[in-house]
Amino acid sequence: MMKKYILNTAVLFFFSGIVIWAQEVKITPGQKMRTEQLKKEVHNDLTVNILPYWSSRLIDSINGGFYGRIDGNEKVYEGDDKGGILNARILWTYSSAYRVLKDTSYLRIAARAKDYILSHFIDNQYGGTFRSVTYKGEPSDIRKQTYSNAFFIYGLSEYSRATGDQEALKKAKEIFEAFEKYVLDKKTNGYFEVFSRDWKKTDDRLIGERSAADQKTMNTSLHVMEAFANLYRVAPEKIIADRLRNMVELFLDKIVDNKRFHLICFMDREWNPTSTIDSYGHDIECSWLLYEAAHMLGDQELKARVRKTSIKIADAAAEGLRSDGGMVSDKDYSTGHVSTGRSWWEQAETVVGYINAFELTGNELYLDKAVNCWNYIKRHFIDRNNGGWYSSVTDTGEPGRGDKAGFWICPYHNGRMCLEVIERVSNH
Repeated sequence: MMKKYILNTAVLFFFSGIVIWAQEVKITPGQKMRTEQLKKEVHNDLTVNILPYWSSRLIDSINGGFYGRIDGNEKVYEGDDKGGILNARILWTYSSAYRVLKDTSYLRIAARAKDYILSHFIDNQYGGTFRSVTYKGEPSDIRKQTYSNAFFIYGLSEYSRATGDQEALKKAKEIFEAFEKYVLDKKTNGYFEVFSRDWKKTDDRLIGERSAADQKTMNTSLHVMEAFANLYRVAPEKIIADRLRNMVELFLDKIVDNKRFHLICFMDREWNPTSTIDSYGHDIECSWLLYEAAHMLGDQELKARVRKTSIKIADAAAEGLRSDGGMVSDKDYSTGHVSTGRSWWEQAETVVGYINAFELTGNELYLDKAVNCWNYIKRHFIDRNNGGWYSSVTDTGEPGRGDKAGFWICPYHNGRMCLEVIERVSNH
């Protein structure tokens, strides 16, 4: 049987690994063999390929921190701006890798990321973080993007989780407090998207919004929820629990389409849908992050409700799976148009999402989906010549022309997939 854990905040605070959620499901010997093989393969890719690629190719030894971009031909752009999202995700990835694998070489990279973030990305005048800095570390894009700031909460709290560092935790909590002071929509709930440096709301469109009517986004909400969940792990305080619960309930009541069980990508201020896109990668990512958040809160009624919804979201996301095991990007259900390209992050989240669904149900068809997608990744996404993963491939499996590293392209999705599988299977 899977391990059982006492569900209270004191115990949650001291967990060193990911809790295995589906504790009531018994893993058969055959399923155990399959998951152990998956664990072995992703462990190898993480430690021999993913992490070495990023730590060897991206470190800026002259100006500090990490380079801002590597293109599809492996050219490093030393003079490009350094994105906040990339740096925060590097911090999370290497902190988590150190916590799970205990390799001090990962800790050195994590500490480098933490020190650079605290020295260059934190806005000591107005609070929060800059969206980017120049290659020399000077403020560049000084807007306060909620999505970007959420990842700093996520990364800084993970560093504290891995090391006990109180400075990182203090900064993560300060960003959380800025969210509650400036970003929270006190009229209709949720969090607005973009602000000026001094926290004046703007209608800038940074993550696919098409008009000023797109006031709330699924994408930002998802990463605010995961950030609050990680902060709650290391700071199990009532205010953080309350805001985490609020995010879970917003997904259940506003963001998940409770007829179709896809996520609503864009909404107006009153949470009315403003888009007709089904984003399959976000669907499957949400299916496990939502359950993780609910489980941590220890409310059995909420957890049971989320469990049902999580499985329904995973089933809806399966519309994007293809016979080769890969996950396509999205579909406009008003026109039927499907975007058939494949991105690295969608594949990584597909593996985790269906492992989670398997653990919740014991249904081996979900395990099949996870393993099939991993096999697709092995065939098409792992760059066996230069290292790392391609950021995209065509629908026929050919590498795309996109960057290997950049503002949005990072080791977080694929690194987290590997770490999730390692921890979950270790607890079977």
